[in-house]
Amino acid sequence: MKKRLLSLLTLVLVTSVVLAACGKNDKASSPSASGSAPASEAVESSAAAPTAPVDISVFAVQENNIDLKTNKFTAFAEEKFNIKFDWELIPSDGAKEKRQISLASGDYPDAYMLTHYIDQFSQADVMKYGQQGVLIPLNDLIDQYAPNIKAAMEAKPDMKALNTAPDGNIYGLVAYTQCFHCSYPNKMWLNTKWLEKLNLQMPTTTEEFKKVLQAFKNDDPNGNGKKDEVPLSGSIEEFGVRVIPFLMNGFVYDDDRNYLNLSNGKVESAAIKPEWKEGLTYVKSLYDEGLIDPGAFTQNAEAFKKIGENADAQILGAGAGMHPAIFVNIDHGNKNAADYSPVPPLTGPHGSLATHDGGGVSPGAKFAITNKASKEAQIALIKLVDYMFTSEGQTNGGSGMEGIDWEKAKPGDVALGKGVEPKIRPIPAVEGEAPRNAGWSGMAHFFMPSEYRDSFVQAGTDIYDSANYELRLHQATLLYQGHEPKELFPLWSIWLDPAETDEASILQTNLKNYIEQNALQFVTGNKSLDKDWDSYVKGLKDLKVDRYLEILQKAYDSSKK
Repeated sequence: MKKRLLSLLTLVLVTSVVLAACGKNDKASSPSASGSAPASEAVESSAAAPTAPVDISVFAVQENNIDLKTNKFTAFAEEKFNIKFDWELIPSDGAKEKRQISLASGDYPDAYMLTHYIDQFSQADVMKYGQQGVLIPLNDLIDQYAPNIKAAMEAKPDMKALNTAPDGNIYGLVAYTQCFHCSYPNKMWLNTKWLEKLNLQMPTTTEEFKKVLQAFKNDDPNGNGKKDEVPLSGSIEEFGVRVIPFLMNGFVYDDDRNYLNLSNGKVESAAIKPEWKEGLTYVKSLYDEGLIDPGAFTQNAEAFKKIGENADAQILGAGAGMHPAIFVNIDHGNKNAADYSPVPPLTGPHGSLATHDGGGVSPGAKFAITNKASKEAQIALIKLVDYMFTSEGQTNGGSGMEGIDWEKAKPGDVALGKGVEPKIRPIPAVEGEAPRNAGWSGMAHFFMPSEYRDSFVQAGTDIYDSANYELRLHQATLLYQGHEPKELFPLWSIWLDPAETDEASILQTNLKNYIEQNALQFVTGNKSLDKDWDSYVKGLKDLKVDRYLEILQKAYDSSKK
């Protein structure tokens, strides 16, 4: 299940098997991913390479259709940086747990080269193992051997802040992947074929949306004479598939993470506000009328997609998700993909908001070097990663090798970003073709700012062609851009006081579970919003919501300084 969902995310991140990374050449001298001169040119180190390859053990996830031991980018990297990899490979399922076991055993490798959307280190992990000396500081290595990493952090201060622990050390590197469509994950996709059939307009308010769902339920839009339509569905996993956040954002800002708001610099819990109760009342009204699939609160992504791809008849009216490929097929010959269009943020009693996560960059670390690595291994590893901070290196690593998975842009090509110079032309996979196994996919995602992603060539302007899926998502996300609150609590980037990290983690887990469980009980009627609200609020207080906010406020104030 997780593999399927991860493959979907990979599809989105690589624009139908591409948008991710690329490159070649012995001298890393291609333009920078950011387009700025300093970070764009790989600088050859003057340090002499050892005559024999440096043996380096690396912990990594073995993703689908990639064999790291025979991979073309692996061979390229080994030759270019005089490395011999000893891979410690694990499947994506249970990857985080296996990483933790690896560290706890004491028998850990020279380096962790992780996939950020699968098993990266949390900030708490970085601080814990960094201060224990298990993960070594990278500051001096970057200063001496990684001019591209250094220049990128100077050009992107937010990335430097994400990488730099409160003690000033860089114990690991994040995946700086500014995925535009990922940064507004909680979208809603509506069946516009049904809208046309029922002579309805795209809803713009919470009440208009309710009326559309009522029509989907009662007016037989699929024309089979049965009341088999599912007006609205979703699932309980990741990537914007939970139905409540999109609906709640007309009432109070729902970050779909920890339910935090920021008001005049003060950290607040959205889930304790009267507007949260008002939003739940609206969601409950949809549920009570049978407009929300009960399975949306219990099912996984596979079950959700079975509704979107129902064999007998099209039955899904609206689906929550970062992108529609989560619940319908988008490959060539698909039946339903073009029927679903994005619903703009709905205007409710208190606004028209959209969940925003700061650009898709998650805190923590996807790459770290341990105290087991020799000096030669440390230098070779940082040089390799530094190469992936160039446009060429990032593309070779993430998408596959030049000439196999990509080529340079040609005259007349059009880039994803408006007014952006096209640079990277993906070479689409051929149906029935064996996996190319020429790149590391997400494991190589290091430096993908928006300028880099926007420079990918589009196959055309038909957004319903799977080759242009990224363009479709880009255009959809423009509807959500700017609807985030003026103040956002940046939980994704602040560093907590190490002395309070464990306490905050426990509080965060307990509060998140309590808020979500009670939201479900209120919506489904197992609890009464009239009779049980005060008791719910007391429960939040008992779980020390005020102490949690105090810890976060301290971290936020420190980050501003």
